[in-house]
Amino acid sequence: MYKLVTVKDVIRIPPDRFGEDIEKVAMDMLNKDYGGISDLDIGFVISIVGVDQVGIGKLIPGDGGAYHEVIFKVLTFKPQPQEIVEGEVVEIVEFGAFIRLGPTDGLCHVSQVTDDFISYNMKKSQLLAKESKRILSEGDKVRARIIAISLGEGSRRGKIGLTMRQPFLGRLDWFTKEEKEEKEGKEPKEQKEPKELQEQKGEKRRKSKEAAKEASEETTEEAK
Repeated sequence: MYKLVTVKDVIRIPPDRFGEDIEKVAMDMLNKDYGGISDLDIGFVISIVGVDQVGIGKLIPGDGGAYHEVIFKVLTFKPQPQEIVEGEVVEIVEFGAFIRLGPTDGLCHVSQVTDDFISYNMKKSQLLAKESKRILSEGDKVRARIIAISLGEGSRRGKIGLTMRQPFLGRLDWFTKEEKEEKEGKEPKEQKEPKELQEQKGEKRRKSKEAAKEASEETTEEAK
């Protein structure tokens, strides 16, 4: 989730920049200190939007710089648990797919791509689903849900875990037809069950019918 956050901090202005426009210098110092970092409270800092206020400078003996309290606004990206996000697959590896989410990347582990068995094609950098024949490649646009967050501090980017196994998640064209059917009031088509599972269910139904038939014949004999 993107947010505009107001922050209060203290910056040091070096003596060689005394006399310059104070807000411009403050903006330069803030971009240097905050640009590209992550913070546990506000998330990933994308940019400094503007400086609202610069306080009176204070001097510290033995230090030639001046310290000013500043109030400024930053544009941040702070992921939320269970949030639905869209992004682009930037890298496919054997254990999953890295997805670009604004200023950072999230990982969708191979076990969270689909409910299907997944194989990895190293030559084409693709993840292949065995039963549904779905393919995930670098450059694909996807929709996912955030299931794990571990934000880093400072220059450490942290980690974001994603899943695409739930309904209407995954590569965007995977569920376009399902969404259309839902809007029209139709039930989305269920995925075809594996042949082995179909055979097991058929065998159970056959045995159930035979048992019911035998019970019926025994009841008839008793009645006679």
